[in-house]
Amino acid sequence: MAGVSKNARTTSGTHKFFCPCGGEVKMRSIFANGKMKHHAECDKCNRQERKPSDFR
Repeated sequence: MAGVSKNARTTSGTHKFFCPCGGEVKMRSIFANGKMKHHAECDKCNRQERKPSDFR
């Protein structure tokens, strides 16, 4: 019997990132100058970085 394909697996979890101030980091998307810009933002201190791992 064949196993479940890799694309059908639903057990993948999400990784939560936290800022050194203790706030949770969330990804935000802004449409500016005809382009979609993504950045990570801390809920508590409103610090913005390019990606969540930059908060370390």
